[in-house]
Amino acid sequence: QVRLVESGGGSVPAGGSLTLSCVASGDTNPNQYLAWFRQAPGYEREAVASISMAGGVTFYGNAVMGRFTISRDNHRNTEYLQMDDLKPWDSGMYYCAASRDEWLREKLDQCEYPYWGQGTQVTATS
Repeated sequence: QVRLVESGGGSVPAGGSLTLSCVASGDTNPNQYLAWFRQAPGYEREAVASISMAGGVTFYGNAVMGRFTISRDNHRNTEYLQMDDLKPWDSGMYYCAASRDEWLREKLDQCEYPYWGQGTQVTATS
């Protein structure tokens, strides 16, 4: 089992920035992917970004490309999501997720991620 704990959510004015963190513990795999997904009330969960812990290769959802940056610290088993120029529609619950290994067909498909955190709320006010 992999345990994931998110932090860093909050409320900021539109145009502001927030940085989310996710610490992974337990039966982690140095080759796994960590990812961020988000869900707003009444909407389906959507992919934000993912990163390979081994090589640092990144993938982004179209809605956040150019504004959000995903990164990782292997020594701390932690991933980060730097969110800049936040829009009101970026608001929602943000979830950290982990894959079992590096063999993912689709790096932004939530079905590839069996481990999930509890989520942290992000609100960008207009």
